[in-house]
Amino acid sequence: MVYTILLIVIVSYFYRQGRRGQLEYGGFTLKPTFGTAKVKGYLEKYFTFYQALPAKSKKVFEKRVAYFISCKEFVPREMGEVSWEMKALISASAIQLTFGFPKVHLSYFRHILVYPEQFYSTINKQFHKGEVNPRAKTIVLGWKHFVEGYLEKDGRNLGLHEMAHALRLENRVMNHEYNFLDEDVLDSWEMQATHAMKEIADGTEDFFRTYGATDREEFFAVAVENFFERPTEFSKKHPKLYATLCNLLRQDPKLLIKIK
Repeated sequence: MVYTILLIVIVSYFYRQGRRGQLEYGGFTLKPTFGTAKVKGYLEKYFTFYQALPAKSKKVFEKRVAYFISCKEFVPREMGEVSWEMKALISASAIQLTFGFPKVHLSYFRHILVYPEQFYSTINKQFHKGEVNPRAKTIVLGWKHFVEGYLEKDGRNLGLHEMAHALRLENRVMNHEYNFLDEDVLDSWEMQATHAMKEIADGTEDFFRTYGATDREEFFAVAVENFFERPTEFSKKHPKLYATLCNLLRQDPKLLIKIK
């Protein structure tokens, strides 16, 4: 009898301990994750999106970044290691994009390769600053260019660009994160995007860079860059397109972020 009571007390204690630090977010329980404290310091110092969030949303962001890190293999290429700073900021770019989706962490992509700068791509035999390789389940980034993307608010952001490609692919993969983008909103986006791409090709559109007219995937990635980096200008220049992207990603960078 004494043994049974003691066992109940011990189990109860560890259950309470395990609950500490957990945070409910969109019906999803975020448990304490190793590295959260390290992540917070880098976000506070460097990541402006995180800095603009209210206190509760910051806690969610920290835990999601730490969880993202724990789910990926960060592989150094032509460099000694992928530091915690690199891991934190690269992961933050993914969470910035997926912040409106509590359960989406781009789980299909297991590896993140980091080069010091541009690298030679064996996919199309060219030098790239970044790429997404769905066959290898890999996101590849040149660190120098990743950093430059966040230093200048000019609508060019390598991290957001490549994470946008990964997001579109993740939405199509048959896993637990499948089909999280609203189909009706996505259809509306595709129609509006097609129109905008024609304007870019015709030379009547000067907000998006010409690379956005390459195809729908590239236009989405270019639009995402501008969505987060130049939201006010985007919303004024293309109000319907901006509103559709807000609905698609479940967030509005112009406003204080609210947990949905």
